[in-house]
Amino acid sequence: MSEIIELGEIAIEVTRKDIKNVHLSVHPPSGRVRLAAPTDTRLEVARAYAVSKLSWIRLQQEKLLNQARETPREYVERESHYLWGRRHLLTVIERNAKPSVSLDHKRITLSVRPGSDQVKRASVIHEWQRSLLHDLIPPLIGKWEPKLGVQVAAYFLQRMKTKWGSCNHNAGHIRLNTELVKKPKDLIEYVIVHEMAHLMDPTHSDRFVAVLNKHYPTWREARAELNELPLTAEIWNE
Repeated sequence: MSEIIELGEIAIEVTRKDIKNVHLSVHPPSGRVRLAAPTDTRLEVARAYAVSKLSWIRLQQEKLLNQARETPREYVERESHYLWGRRHLLTVIERNAKPSVSLDHKRITLSVRPGSDQVKRASVIHEWQRSLLHDLIPPLIGKWEPKLGVQVAAYFLQRMKTKWGSCNHNAGHIRLNTELVKKPKDLIEYVIVHEMAHLMDPTHSDRFVAVLNKHYPTWREARAELNELPLTAEIWNE
């Protein structure tokens, strides 16, 4: 069960785990603060640590606040859309045929029936994006299963507000944020490796970090780049 430390306007969620050192993190998009501490850490000790890092917390929250944020998509002609980290222009064609999406160099062509509204256009694009992720992810999982010595029983795509991925250690499942389709493929691979490493250790323990250091030594750079990329502007009612 987590506890809350309140430092003025900042609320910090404290969780205790089987780790050696205190770990402080600030999460997008809202700047939520979490502090993971060894299981025997007293709350006042955790609080003292958080106080010592207050200026760093505020700096990270300010960065998130000022971070580039995508403008809402309207799915209209010549609108910018990101795929695998690159900007593409949208072409919209209206015709009496089954809706479809195609990619040609730096252009995404969306074909919809005449009169299709923004919601319909968005759903066609989102289904296409999911299909691209379904093509990309299984080979990457297959690549890393023998390297890490783990087995992914199943993976799922899900729209997430605050996480790029999650892992159900007991079931052997990983979940990946559908927004990843907009990010460079090497960063998607990092997220997959990160979640697969959780099949070995569900916490962010020293052992978990050692696994990433060994198998994906540039993981810190990948994490930093991923968290600096534009955030989605969508509001999800989930």
